[in-house]
Amino acid sequence: MPLFGNSFSPKKTPPRKWASLSNLHLLDRSTREVELGLEYGTPTMNLAGQSLKFENGHWVSESGTFLGDRRELQRLRKRNQQLEEENNLLRLKVDILLDMLSETTAESHLMEKELEELKQHNRRKK
Repeated sequence: MPLFGNSFSPKKTPPRKWASLSNLHLLDRSTREVELGLEYGTPTMNLAGQSLKFENGHWVSESGTFLGDRRELQRLRKRNQQLEEENNLLRLKVDILLDMLSETTAESHLMEKELEELKQHNRRKK
């Protein structure tokens, strides 16, 4: 008796006669979606009492009471634009202040260097 031999060898299964007994693979795509339940419809959601559905890449209100929200949306867009402009102005001011600081620092280092050179020159004369 072999130590690591194969003492169990199951019979091979016979090959299948047909790949599938179902005729769903013969149907076209739309019929298959209906039969298999792959048609989900448009996604919908409810936010703060407002019912929205997703159509053509955008969320659209299902009810016609979106006018008040449009005004609010326009107000928010205007406020967003104002804040972006203010943010750009503040970034410009910060850049200018950093440039002024670096210029002043460079001038200060040059003056310190000149002062040190004058001190050394003065010590040599004595």
